[in-house]
Amino acid sequence: MKFDYALASALMGVSIAFVQPQIAIALSSTEVSKVAKAITVLIDNPSGSGTGVIIQREGDTYTVLTAKHVIETEDKYEIVTPDGQRYPLDYKTVKKLPEVDLAVVQFTSNQSYTVAKIGNSDEAIEGATAYVAGFPKATAVISNSIYNFVAGQITANASKPLRDGYALVYSNDTLPGMSGGPVLNDKGEVVGIHGMGDTMENFQISDQNPNIIIKTGFNLGVPINTFLRLSANTKTDVGVSPPATPTATAPKADDFFIQAEDKYDKGDYQGAIADYTRAININPNLAQAYYRLGLSRSKSGNNQKAVEDLQKATELFAAQGKKADAIRIQGVARSLLKDYKGAIAALTEAIRLNVKDTLAYNNRGNARSNLGDLQGAIADYSQALNINPNYIQAYINRGNTRSASGDKHGAIADYNQALKLNPNYALAYNNRGIARTALGDLQGAISDYNEALKINPNYANVYYSRGIARSNLEDLQGAISDYNQALKINPNLAQAYYSKGIVRAALGDKQWAIADLQKAANLFQEQGKTEDYQKVLELIKKL
Repeated sequence: MKFDYALASALMGVSIAFVQPQIAIALSSTEVSKVAKAITVLIDNPSGSGTGVIIQREGDTYTVLTAKHVIETEDKYEIVTPDGQRYPLDYKTVKKLPEVDLAVVQFTSNQSYTVAKIGNSDEAIEGATAYVAGFPKATAVISNSIYNFVAGQITANASKPLRDGYALVYSNDTLPGMSGGPVLNDKGEVVGIHGMGDTMENFQISDQNPNIIIKTGFNLGVPINTFLRLSANTKTDVGVSPPATPTATAPKADDFFIQAEDKYDKGDYQGAIADYTRAININPNLAQAYYRLGLSRSKSGNNQKAVEDLQKATELFAAQGKKADAIRIQGVARSLLKDYKGAIAALTEAIRLNVKDTLAYNNRGNARSNLGDLQGAIADYSQALNINPNYIQAYINRGNTRSASGDKHGAIADYNQALKLNPNYALAYNNRGIARTALGDLQGAISDYNEALKINPNYANVYYSRGIARSNLEDLQGAISDYNQALKINPNLAQAYYSKGIVRAALGDKQWAIADLQKAANLFQEQGKTEDYQKVLELIKKL
């Protein structure tokens, strides 16, 4: 990816409508949606799309602010305005801001379009209402990019941004294609530009027993004040003096929180635990930090501490009047304790409080699946998808459950849909490969595993899955190589030792086969998998 840090009169002549100091009255979500729809544009391209927001008009020339990665590559782009008109984007007018994921583009029209009002992003504090507007990418379910407006809350506003200027964190359920869209406050003012949503690559889901899937809430935006301050630093006339640059102070809770979110997103759960803990030490009432700390501990295998953190998050959310969130998290905690009936009861109550709570439907489906109620689980995932047809996690979970119920073709259809929504989703390739293996399409399965490993070369389960497919193709040495690679990444993957032992026995290498099987038995015993442990011991006796 090429980054253009040359500004060279990047924003000369841009004049932004800035909110004058006055008392601003909060608007209803419906009113903010009308405001957002009037200022939000689709940035269309043959290979994809993004979003932008109109920030200035000068004669017939309109200026749009967007995320730099939306227009990173020189190509043919069109600006699609709220009235459906299409205007060509002259790439020569694209101005990329240095070291932040922001850019401005222009289009020409004699029509009258609304210009956004700019708010003060320094006032976007944890717990404040936030809205994100944009155009999700077209999918097989939705053939065209349709305007989407989602509500949420500010989770953090860091004074020390991450790479590319990201400092705003918010809980809105964003989708691919919404990058570059406005983040608005409850007054309809733009306080940020949306840039990143959940990657989903850290979710590890069994093909037989789907684990709890919780949207991370790791949505990142660049504060609008960053744009204003950079414009001033480059001697750009923006028509308003930006807020003063904050003086250096000791790190605040939000700074540690955003660092923790970044580490969690990258799979560094121990690092995330340390930073969430630092955030809590500064602000003991930061409910979201306790929630995320609990998820991090669960990812690290410490469910006991995870449940304690989730219980604290539940108490804080309840004290803040967020009853539905509190009850949903209570359901997560009960699932971690394997109290699936209790989890179902809590999540059913969360759904009663909010019938459009896709997370609650998804997690109730997981609990039902763990109790063996596969059809009930599928019904919950389907309901989540009825509410949000772009809910990737629900496609994966429904696919896993369909696979477990024997419907491999239905599972593949769900994994296909997940990959249409996110073509770089290694987990979907892995699980589709497992379903193809079960159907005997071993070459197709290996192709899927290869794609998954291109995306994530350190995905132990994929090496294990590919080893199974190679073994079925009688490529026994290739299978052993894959099992070894899986164990190099995850030495506790008992199934890999077991499968490697089976292959070595087939090759006549009895001594090494027994050694691998004994290692598998020891791991199964340590992991509390008594049935698997006994099965391996019986096999060893037969060799």
